[in-house]
Amino acid sequence: MAILSKIRERSVALIAVIGLALFAFVLDPSTLTDFFNSSKINEVGEIGGEPISRQEYAEAVDSYKTRTQNRATEMQAANAVWNNLLREKIYSQQLEEAGVTIGESDVWNELISLPSVSQNPQFFNEAGLFDENMFKQFLQDTRNGENRELAKAWDDYINLIGLNLKRNTYNNLVSAGLGASLKEGKDRYNEENTKISADFVYVPYLTIPDSLVNVSKADIEAYVKSHPKEFQVEETRDLSFVKFDIKATQEDKDEIKKSVADLLNDTKDRNDLDVLGFKNTEDYQLFFEENESDLPLIQNYLLEAQVPTVISKEVVAGKVNDTFGPYEEGNFYKISKIVDIIQRPDSVSSSYILIPHIGAARAGADVTQTEEQAKVTADSIFKLVRNNKKKFEEMAAKYNTDSSKDKGGDLGWINHQNAFSPRFDKDYAEFVFNNKKGEVKVVKTAFGYHIIRIDDQKNKQNAYKLVTFGKAIKPSQATEDAIFQEAETFALSIMDGNTNKFYSAAREKKYTTRPAIGLKVLDERLPGVQGNSREVISWAFSSDTDKGDFKRFDVEGGYVVATLVNKTKEGLMPASKATGRVKPILLNEKKAKLIREKMKGATLNDIATANKVAVKKMSDVALKSPSITGVGFEPKVVGAMYYAKENQLYNGIEGGKGVFAFVITKKEKPAEVPNYEPFRQRLSEERKGRVGNVFEALKKSSDIEDNRAFFYGVN
Repeated sequence: MAILSKIRERSVALIAVIGLALFAFVLDPSTLTDFFNSSKINEVGEIGGEPISRQEYAEAVDSYKTRTQNRATEMQAANAVWNNLLREKIYSQQLEEAGVTIGESDVWNELISLPSVSQNPQFFNEAGLFDENMFKQFLQDTRNGENRELAKAWDDYINLIGLNLKRNTYNNLVSAGLGASLKEGKDRYNEENTKISADFVYVPYLTIPDSLVNVSKADIEAYVKSHPKEFQVEETRDLSFVKFDIKATQEDKDEIKKSVADLLNDTKDRNDLDVLGFKNTEDYQLFFEENESDLPLIQNYLLEAQVPTVISKEVVAGKVNDTFGPYEEGNFYKISKIVDIIQRPDSVSSSYILIPHIGAARAGADVTQTEEQAKVTADSIFKLVRNNKKKFEEMAAKYNTDSSKDKGGDLGWINHQNAFSPRFDKDYAEFVFNNKKGEVKVVKTAFGYHIIRIDDQKNKQNAYKLVTFGKAIKPSQATEDAIFQEAETFALSIMDGNTNKFYSAAREKKYTTRPAIGLKVLDERLPGVQGNSREVISWAFSSDTDKGDFKRFDVEGGYVVATLVNKTKEGLMPASKATGRVKPILLNEKKAKLIREKMKGATLNDIATANKVAVKKMSDVALKSPSITGVGFEPKVVGAMYYAKENQLYNGIEGGKGVFAFVITKKEKPAEVPNYEPFRQRLSEERKGRVGNVFEALKKSSDIEDNRAFFYGVN
């Protein structure tokens, strides 16, 4: 009954919807299907009329994040994938319009021409030649196998080759039309090397005070409308916000420091049994777990320069089992203990040969050996190179894929701190710093199997193995509650107010208001706010949020109370936003008009006298360096001089810094050269170098509909 009641209550709305659909059907029968069609809901955009489905987009984003090992944020991945989709579809459409087809055979030929494929011994036949059928079989087996990640990596790699082939094909077609003639080469030579001498009068814009020139809002609007391409803007939002940081008070810090200090010495539990403190324990893993350390248990060796500064002198003078702290470092209260002291060099030079395998870090799609096969290969290479430096260099050149292949596998010098940082492989570092110069060994690392040779070591010294327990310096629950209450009270105090009330309330409380200008719909951070602020930006772009609205948000490390200050629609930049760029231009234009009215006279001397300035001289100025002595960089004026006739007065020429009148006294053309080919070639290369800008031009001219904001929750 309840359901029937709801249907009755909404019957009028239901009839209206059906009526609109039937009316549309009478006008155009096809619209009935469109009316109830949800396909648009399942699209994130269109490129040249070609839709991009939510599923296609979501899968591409997930694939990108997997390839980048989730190093990219959600919005970084979103934008990277969108740009890749734009490239793929725009280049495909452009080639189709040009009648150029990039087929599967083209992609295949490009793939098998790559050295990583054509020179891979796995695909060699009995005659030692690349066998295309063996490679095809490998791909088929990979796609049918259980390693879906490897299959996906190969598919992505082949798709990337196809995209690059389309881009390169199109760019090459464009580049072919961007040459230059010998005549153009000669013109360039003359332009760059013709020396111009002139007498001139210069009246700076600064001679007219800004107060004498009025630039109105209407002037700015008119300028923007007359230069639409320069002032196209995306939809943006401007916010102002107050941030409430949740930080530990001094009382919180004192309490944490005391709790860490209490862990140094032995204590008794509830049953009066001994509990070993940090000074006496040897089971550090258990100690860290039972006392809930906020630092992981790490037992690395540190040289003196790596020991925390606050305890370095004590550690260097200490011995095994000495303890230090509590001391404050890096937002932690810590206690440390020496558990071992050994000798280590501070730097090591080494060389290597790397044999990667499927699943190893940074292994490309062209890596086909299993871990077991890579080990067999590495062991066989080790036998060849362990006592033969020349053979080592040959194998490094054959197997290494980075710059070391051209240096005999030489990695160069690496210091102790960098070697044991997260950026370097720990197994490699352990071998080269714990063994002697000249030793060669096969070492399993995250990247596969390394055949490593220690070439040199220097500056041996004490290395201290420290165990460091730590508690994070963080606010207590009472502090967090107080900050929340403060943010909530501020938000409530401006409820039902306006932007002015927001600022006045902030001033009254002595809070700092921060601007966030020009936020875009897919942005994810507010300036000055740590972490992701996506919720704030989604709210700012919501159709339910109006100018002057307020809201409190949870952010990393605190709270934000934000107000929406301004909405900018997509299209031409409003005058209020363009003022900073346009006003100086219009000021100079209006000043130039006033100056030109006073630059009267039949000669330079007449003009100079009328404006109370002197006639000046310039000598041997060329277009390639268009600076005028006593004025500065003036390419527009020097360009006018280049095309001016000698001994003729030119007046009212607007430059970057003022208005000019001039007479060319001499133009000295450069000597003829026997061949202008170098200048033609340079001009041609400059033009072809701009092919990289083709995609941006294509993007501007393409019909692109970007609805990703809906995909990310903006209604």
